[in-house]
Amino acid sequence: MDSKDNEENNGANEIKLGLRQNIQQFLILVLVNAFVGAMIGLEQTVVPLIGKNEFGIESNAIIVSFIASFGAVKAILNLYAGNLSDRWGRKNVLVLGWLFGIPVPFILLFAPDWNWIIFANVLLGINQGLAWSMTVNMKIDLVGKERRGLALGLNEFAGYVSVAVVGFVTGYLAATYGLKPYPFYLGIAFAVLGFVISWAIVKDTRKFTVLEIEDDLALAGRVRNKPDLNFKQVFLETSWMNRTLLSVSQAGLINNLIFGVTWGLFTLYYASFSVGISEIGFLKALHPGIWGVLQLVTGSLSDKVGRKVLIYPGMIVQGIGIWIVLYSNFIFGWIVGMSLLGLGTALVYPTLLAAISDVAHPKWRATSLGVYRFWRDLGFVFGAIGIGYIADVYGLNIAIQLVAFLAVGSGIFVMVAMRETRLLGYSNRRA
Repeated sequence: MDSKDNEENNGANEIKLGLRQNIQQFLILVLVNAFVGAMIGLEQTVVPLIGKNEFGIESNAIIVSFIASFGAVKAILNLYAGNLSDRWGRKNVLVLGWLFGIPVPFILLFAPDWNWIIFANVLLGINQGLAWSMTVNMKIDLVGKERRGLALGLNEFAGYVSVAVVGFVTGYLAATYGLKPYPFYLGIAFAVLGFVISWAIVKDTRKFTVLEIEDDLALAGRVRNKPDLNFKQVFLETSWMNRTLLSVSQAGLINNLIFGVTWGLFTLYYASFSVGISEIGFLKALHPGIWGVLQLVTGSLSDKVGRKVLIYPGMIVQGIGIWIVLYSNFIFGWIVGMSLLGLGTALVYPTLLAAISDVAHPKWRATSLGVYRFWRDLGFVFGAIGIGYIADVYGLNIAIQLVAFLAVGSGIFVMVAMRETRLLGYSNRRA
């Protein structure tokens, strides 16, 4: 064992797993993830309207192409971020993510054409793939097994409430002062603060993973089933071989396909009814706002009642919410539909992450989470390119209708194929 291993093991002996024991560092990471989410909120309302009004783009698929570039890059970075952080350290990857995020609001503000918007979202995808991945992994490292759902609920609460608040505020600023420049001044502040806090205050959490592995191995009578998997094996295990992880991964993909559609196409859908920018900002904020707040409840609830019982109803409720938006051509119906979307996503989002963490061994959990987040964020790509293309060819109504059917179908698949994971020991996790 080399000096680095000795240092990590000695550090592990001086620390304790748990939310209460690590509350200060945990809350700092909650704040960091609020700034990560704010970077997405910056684009929720304003950027699709810049494409339509400022650059004169008529194609739905082209307008939402910025979401595809964001989603593709974020998915790839998710895939490798966990493995990279196991070798290089969580904090270093987090800080690197923020370095890529700082130029984003400047490019969005001064972009001379749509290609620059797409490039900004490549950088945003890197920022989100590295920074959000690390806030997830670092919180899981800190709390251990018992409060995993609560920890992930708090993490996603901070991120998506921030998405909602910033999306609403930028919509208000755009309605009052124009699409540029004031909304993007907020983005500059978020990027700088996120970087400074991550670099100066956040501490690395790899030593907590070492401690969890030692505690896990010390449990009497626990049989280990292939704890040491290489990257390819983890990818196959998470994507296909384990039916529970397959169920979780496909649900994550459909969930973010829905989010990508609400991010881009719903803005254009509401604008087609001559809804004002501030009203669009309000409607768009309902989805991530309700989703973000309710995750404080649903993440902790999944620790008590189980993961599966929240996931499949959550996907079905999202489908119902989409249908209500589609068939209610008035403001109250849209409010109800967007609220149901928020409720359904809240049931699903932290619970899917917790289910992955239940099944994966601590030695390859970060990599498995990365594989899941890879598939999940490919949903942005399919939502932007696939659903955007269908909207161009067949119209917005048909495209949105298809998304509702996909949501319900995903929920049915989870109900049939997934096993409950909350109380699984690793020796029972293969199925």
